[in-house]
Amino acid sequence: MSWAYVFPGQGSQAVGMGKDLAGAFPEAREIFAEVNEALKQNLSKLMFEGPADELTLTENAQSALMAVSMAVIKVLEVQGKISIRNTARYVAGHSLGEYSALAATGSLTLSNAARLLKTRGQAMQKAVPVGEGAMAALIGLDVDQALEVAGDTSDDGQVCAVANDNAPGQVVVSGHRTAVERAIKLAKGKGAKRAMLLPVSAPFHCPLMKPAATVMAEALAEVDVQSPAVPVIANVTASSVIDPIEIRRLLIEQVTAMVRWRESVNLMTEAGVDTLIEVGAGKVLTGLAKRISGDLTAISLQTPQDIEDFVKRS
Repeated sequence: MSWAYVFPGQGSQAVGMGKDLAGAFPEAREIFAEVNEALKQNLSKLMFEGPADELTLTENAQSALMAVSMAVIKVLEVQGKISIRNTARYVAGHSLGEYSALAATGSLTLSNAARLLKTRGQAMQKAVPVGEGAMAALIGLDVDQALEVAGDTSDDGQVCAVANDNAPGQVVVSGHRTAVERAIKLAKGKGAKRAMLLPVSAPFHCPLMKPAATVMAEALAEVDVQSPAVPVIANVTASSVIDPIEIRRLLIEQVTAMVRWRESVNLMTEAGVDTLIEVGAGKVLTGLAKRISGDLTAISLQTPQDIEDFVKRS
């Protein structure tokens, strides 16, 4: 088997995430404690108990999702003697998940990844006034059709861009609310099965996020970035990266650029990866993997039982 580990992005969070890991494994508790200390915030209490609206805030959700992913990685290492360094061909993460991938491969420390994601979440939220931006899922269109739709709606100073190429027939656009609403109407005219606004608080991965990219450039300049132990597939290029300077540049660019997830998964499968292991909360990437390639085995690791079953099989 040839494995790749993938790390979820925003939208996979849910109240209670990580609680069973903390209850079962001391090494998971250590991860959550380190993140709490790094942020000077009891983030694990928010993860375990909510409230949901506070956990869903971008500045909380991003660090929280990374923390759960890293707890799973630590449990795999300690309980299952399974390390990414020895078992992975590649790693990749969806949007904020790229920070989880970098932390899991030693490119970023856990504390720095948590602080960077807190900064990233705050900066992305502040970049566009609430209500001015929006994102929409266009179901049934491919990325080229979505690019046409976005191009046809970006006028009069209004921005609409493709934010996520997630899987065949699942593309997300982002930008000014009025432009995104026009895109929904145009997409339906082009044959989209569904086109609907997403419940997000800001228009991520589009040019409106430029102020947040500036903030991240400053934050990343202050942080040590090492070469990862395993090549990371970057969202921006859908190609592998190990050079620290390039990693920094791509993380800055990622704030405003499209997440090329479909291409990233295809690159891994073309390189011989046959098993995709989703590490952390939710099963979004597992579902996308099945839509992208019917030949891929996709496994989700988020509960103690998931980990136990995986270790037994490995």
